[in-house]
Amino acid sequence: MKHIQWFPGHMTKAMRMMEEQVKLVDGVLFVLDARAPLATRNPNLESLLGGKPVLYLLNKADLADEEKTAAFCARMDRAGEANVRCCATTSAAARQISGRIPSLLREKLARDAAKGITRPPRLMVVGIPNTGKSTVINALSGAKRAVTGDKAGVTRGKQWIRCAGFELLDTPGTMPPAFEDQALARHLAYIGSINDDILDMDDVALELLRELLASYPGLLAARYGEGDYSSPIAAYEHICRRRGFLLRGGEVDYERGAKAIVDDFRKGRLGRITLDALPAEAGEAES
Repeated sequence: MKHIQWFPGHMTKAMRMMEEQVKLVDGVLFVLDARAPLATRNPNLESLLGGKPVLYLLNKADLADEEKTAAFCARMDRAGEANVRCCATTSAAARQISGRIPSLLREKLARDAAKGITRPPRLMVVGIPNTGKSTVINALSGAKRAVTGDKAGVTRGKQWIRCAGFELLDTPGTMPPAFEDQALARHLAYIGSINDDILDMDDVALELLRELLASYPGLLAARYGEGDYSSPIAAYEHICRRRGFLLRGGEVDYERGAKAIVDDFRKGRLGRITLDALPAEAGEAES
């Protein structure tokens, strides 16, 4: 798979805007994708938060491997990083997230109370594209205030949204200027955080199959039936033929197959999958 790099010009402007706006907020909601909690943790974003209290939201937890999500959350707990696993499209998400805000901002709220300040706390919502920031905001505000979509880069500007007891600042999704770890970059491609138009989707599908064959081999057979899963290309061809993605003469239509495979993963049709592995788990395996 070719080297992945995606940092549109508008993201530089967005990063500068957030660096200024973070001074106006009391805390930050950092939205991660529970399927790729390492890949979606943009270190460039974290570095500009200025020490503000951060609540990490492992969103789309309904699509992720439950045991692995629990392990990631436990790791964050040990590191003192406040976190919530949630699915922002459910009614429970707003209660889960808003219920953690008072403890996140405990010191700030205590200082304001001592000074007689009654202004509602303000939080900035940040994250990599397509992690569900706008869906989180809509869940918390109880209305469709933020524009949502399943493509990277839907939110381009900033907007304040009033919620019950606090205010949120929506921000555009931003990527690191460079992907030092191409394995994590591929995970961002799988979940739709990188614009599909710049990617070779055949390569994306093939690499996704390679990882799934290593980590969740049974899920492919459960979705696409028994067949040849001895290699990524064998699995690719089996899936295309099973789904009837054929060109004239019976040749495999890899383009249609790629879109179907990636879409099946993104929509959770393959089952609950977590792409990232905890560094601690890798270290334990080596020792």
